[in-house]
Amino acid sequence: MRLLIVEDDRKTADYIVKGLSEAGHACDCLADGRDGLFAATRESYDVIVADRMIPGLDGLSMVKAIRAAGVRTPILFLTSVGGVDDRVEGLEVGGDDYLVKPFAFSELSARIGALGRRPPAQDQRTTLKVADLEMDLLARRVTRQGQMIELQPREFRLLEVLMQAEGRVMTRTMLLERVWDFHFDPKTSVVETHISRLRTKIDKPFSTQLLHTVRSTGYCLHAPA
Repeated sequence: MRLLIVEDDRKTADYIVKGLSEAGHACDCLADGRDGLFAATRESYDVIVADRMIPGLDGLSMVKAIRAAGVRTPILFLTSVGGVDDRVEGLEVGGDDYLVKPFAFSELSARIGALGRRPPAQDQRTTLKVADLEMDLLARRVTRQGQMIELQPREFRLLEVLMQAEGRVMTRTMLLERVWDFHFDPKTSVVETHISRLRTKIDKPFSTQLLHTVRSTGYCLHAPA
């Protein structure tokens, strides 16, 4: 795979590049967030590995800008900032996985491999539609009744999962796994908060409700009967 590593600590960067190169990967390594953003939006990579505390443009801002540019390359945050809220924040801006330093190289390699095995965007549906709600996955655009709806990256991903599961109930645990890649309960209200924000944007301005709460179970997006 071709990998982009954005890490300003030279010792850590050299260690990562050496190990990944020995595993057969081609690595581009940069130490500045602005350079990382430029490379990610100009070149084609299979996976991006990014630290949060980098000069020029911090990791969170870099990833947010990458997603805003429509780049869907899987991104792994590799950072010493490892609190639950920090991990949630990293995933909300568009990260796909989060690994805290110090780390085992074998785990880093395995996570990169897992991200690289995800099907590319061109192998998936590029548009989703539920009633009058439409999502363009390539342009990362959402409209309802022709009106543009502005969503944050994690709100977009949450809506994407709900639209793909049209008519099926998605539990809180399922959403944590598919939207935030949590395989444990972080004991936060992140799902409920984002559902509320999403409902405000896709339902409240319109006469027909599409996003429904299934009491004590989860959430379901479906067209009116």
